[in-house]
Amino acid sequence: MGRRLVGNPIEAVLTRARDHHHHQHAAQAVRPAAPILELNDVTIAYDRHPVVHHISGAFAAGSLTALVGPNGAGKSTLLKAIAGLLPVTAGAIRFGIDRRAVAYLPQVVDVDRSFPLRVIDVVDFGHWRKVGALRRLDAQDRAASVAAIASVGLAGLENQPIGQLSVGQFQRVLFARLMVQEAAVILLDEPFNAIDQKTTADLMQVVRTWQDEGRTVIAALHDLEQVKREFPDALLMARELVAWGPTPQTLSDENLARARALAASWSDPAAAICAR
Repeated sequence: MGRRLVGNPIEAVLTRARDHHHHQHAAQAVRPAAPILELNDVTIAYDRHPVVHHISGAFAAGSLTALVGPNGAGKSTLLKAIAGLLPVTAGAIRFGIDRRAVAYLPQVVDVDRSFPLRVIDVVDFGHWRKVGALRRLDAQDRAASVAAIASVGLAGLENQPIGQLSVGQFQRVLFARLMVQEAAVILLDEPFNAIDQKTTADLMQVVRTWQDEGRTVIAALHDLEQVKREFPDALLMARELVAWGPTPQTLSDENLARARALAASWSDPAAAICAR
């Protein structure tokens, strides 16, 4: 979604992902594409107490992955580190793209909804990474914002003050802002929390459209039934990696039980000190 920019490095990444997805040649050996995002022994700790503990693995371009685990498992921390908002204590996060092609929607968005901002103003913020803070948006940028607002079901509300929106409507606005960023990797932290069923279904359709366009989506979620129904891949963590792969195998009863057992051990802080 959003406009297509000639020479846009983000669009080039997405084009390569779509070409790889739709034009594989079965008659000849094809070298596997490099992962778009790789975690190499990633640890994120505070005073040697790991919140994320030695996680390794890779996300393929165009994949749709749910990040799941008990409360306190480190899901939000890992997303923040991938987004570049938290430092990695050990290991490395490597991208197969320009890191500027990553978009992130936190669980709690720090926007003062009493401030006199309109829907279109919030969505326009999504263009800043491409155009910079000093250049005015042109007609094409504004048209992309209006189209994104319509795509999330808010056509006609472009000039509505955000303070007058419901929780679900405001979440739609934030998804529209993600659309105009035209990111190759999209990180979502509990994007369906506290919103109604209709909004959840509509925004899930947006997520599926992103995947169809070749974008890579990683979403931290707590609703396991939704994960099983909507997400082909899952990463199950309990500060450390429990399982990562196709959702039915990852969310097996055995793996979920192991995640719960790991969570039960967190009551002793001393046991959590990283000795590696």
